[in-house]
Amino acid sequence: MSGVTWESVTAILGLALITIVTRGFFLYPERELPMPAWLQQGLRYAPLAALVAVVAPEVFMTQGRLIDTWMDARLPAVLAATAYFYWRRDILGTIIAGTTVLLVLKLGFGW
Repeated sequence: MSGVTWESVTAILGLALITIVTRGFFLYPERELPMPAWLQQGLRYAPLAALVAVVAPEVFMTQGRLIDTWMDARLPAVLAATAYFYWRRDILGTIIAGTTVLLVLKLGFGW
């Protein structure tokens, strides 16, 4: 196994510096930076948009292409999870409901 190269050390230090600068950006000013109301309103939806951007391709696509059959276990699993969430408003139960339907259809019925 080879030792640590100077490129590795430089990359790690550079990434650490970038992380410190970007995460500490809002700590540097002595007074609060003004933010327009429209931006504050828009940032409320950022976590939901990020979640949809990550989850939607996993649900509706396989290997970069849209799924072409209704016999995909992910679709009923998403429906079950969504129904459970609207019924109980419980995240853990939502995950369990979706995972249970997915596993039953994949392992039990071979979807």
